[in-house]
Amino acid sequence: SPDCSFTCHYRCRALVRLDCSGPLGAGDEDDGTEQALEKDTNVDEPSEWEKAELDQAQVEQRIKEYNSQINSNLFMSLNKDGSYTGFIKVQLKLVRPVSVPATKRVPSLQAGRPGPRTQGVKRRTSFYLPKGTVKHLHILSHTRASEVIDALLRKFTVVDNPRKFALFERSEKDEQVYLRKLADEERPLRLRLLAGPSEKVLSFVLKENETGEVNWDAFTLPELHNFLRILQREEEEHVRQLRHRYARCRQKMQEAL
Repeated sequence: SPDCSFTCHYRCRALVRLDCSGPLGAGDEDDGTEQALEKDTNVDEPSEWEKAELDQAQVEQRIKEYNSQINSNLFMSLNKDGSYTGFIKVQLKLVRPVSVPATKRVPSLQAGRPGPRTQGVKRRTSFYLPKGTVKHLHILSHTRASEVIDALLRKFTVVDNPRKFALFERSEKDEQVYLRKLADEERPLRLRLLAGPSEKVLSFVLKENETGEVNWDAFTLPELHNFLRILQREEEEHVRQLRHRYARCRQKMQEAL
């Protein structure tokens, strides 16, 4: 924007709502879209938390400092083997529906009395998780980001492939929001300990795994067949429009002749 020098990724332009005439009013509501610059989503660039190395004494001191700063009972605990356990809070910000198993029971012939041979028909259903859904997880210091994603999906009985999702670290600085996608091997509890308990300094968000390329291996065969049908319909529609445009051009030329 020429008025306020706001910059963003080209792929984010359609999501930006910016009024350069003045600051946002107090009555503006958050629709779930980050009203700030997304600085980085590259797993190849670790954050300052991940670069830090602590010995056993430093870990123990950090845990004491962490526990003294929180206002809840979600403490971290040091184990005898040198590892530690604690809690992380993950906000789920999914824009697409998730799939969960559903059981449709066949009703008994006798009303009010369940039949002994009632069978369950297994199927899948999809729904949108409510905005702002938050989940606390009790994990180990060596728990990996990929394992956190698996645990969250189990908590909500989501049957989608875990590779469709990614865990992000979110931080706020200078009135801007910074996001970075965690690599599968990164350890969220270690990041939590190094950053401290402040949610502005560091928080965790589960989002769709937007890699820039479609990970076709993450879809089931029925989904892939549906995609092929959709592609075929789109191709047929483009061909129809192209033929119609050329036919009109040909007609105009013939009229001119």
